[in-house]
Amino acid sequence: MTKTDYLAKHGKEGIGRMYFMMNEIRDFEENILQMYQKNLCYGGMHLGVGEEACAVGSIFPLREEDKIVTYHRGHGHSIAKGASVKRMVAELMARDDGLCRGRGGSIHILDMSCGQLGAQGIVGAQVTVAAGVALSARLRNLSYVTLSLFGDGASNSAQFHEGINLAAIMNLPVVFICLNNGYAVTFSSEKSIKAKSVADRAIGYGIEGVQADGNDVCAVYDVVEHAVEKARNGGGPTLIELITYRWYGHYVGDPCNYRTREEEAHWKEHNDPIKRFKNFILENEILTEVELQNMERGAQAVIDEANAFALASPPPSIEDMYSDLYYVHN
Repeated sequence: MTKTDYLAKHGKEGIGRMYFMMNEIRDFEENILQMYQKNLCYGGMHLGVGEEACAVGSIFPLREEDKIVTYHRGHGHSIAKGASVKRMVAELMARDDGLCRGRGGSIHILDMSCGQLGAQGIVGAQVTVAAGVALSARLRNLSYVTLSLFGDGASNSAQFHEGINLAAIMNLPVVFICLNNGYAVTFSSEKSIKAKSVADRAIGYGIEGVQADGNDVCAVYDVVEHAVEKARNGGGPTLIELITYRWYGHYVGDPCNYRTREEEAHWKEHNDPIKRFKNFILENEILTEVELQNMERGAQAVIDEANAFALASPPPSIEDMYSDLYYVHN
């Protein structure tokens, strides 16, 4: 889209919200990395620094009632959907005020109140779960659309085939989004996927497949908006592949000895999604440098406030250790 198109669609306020959110997500993850290294966060931790455009561009076209099902690298998706940043930090610190009262951690975080139906720890489970959520909408005659977000490694799983095949033959209101950051744990997608792209696999299911630049938030927004509205209007599912890159390893502590430092530097220098969006905004004179700097400081302030909230929250009590494990139907 041109500057005129984006101003007409989003206005300065909407574009500013997108920029603020991308910075909030980046600051959240950089902060969590520091907290983890200080032994203040627990459990597995998979950061999505460098993938902020995928999160904001994918989630912003949704309505409040729409749902998302994400995966182990899903902090940004949760924040963009409206999950409480304070309670997210508390959750990762295993505090009682966390979204799951400290029991879910990063890999299983969820916030039903905003339609974030859970980060799935099983690779590929996001696809089948999202298909089930979309089927629920169909059976109950509800109008929400479900987004399934997963990595390139999940595209080689059985759940990927089963979930998309079911959604395709039943024409369900769901959009499947593969964030292809180039590596499934330590294995390059160039070696694990024979097809030209993950999006090309859509042909086998009889649905539309689209590939987009995952580090261009405008490009992501455009393809996801089209797919979401198509699904909402009975057009069935779409498979979207977003080409992006994670700046850090698969998990916190991963030495990344399967890729070069030159490769990492190239992506950070030339494909930083926040810098690219900032340049777009400034070059088109949508917002000023001062306005953007104020947003950057505001995003950091949100994280500082979240840290204070989480650190003041108590850990779960021993007496509650076995609560929420079973549901007894009377």
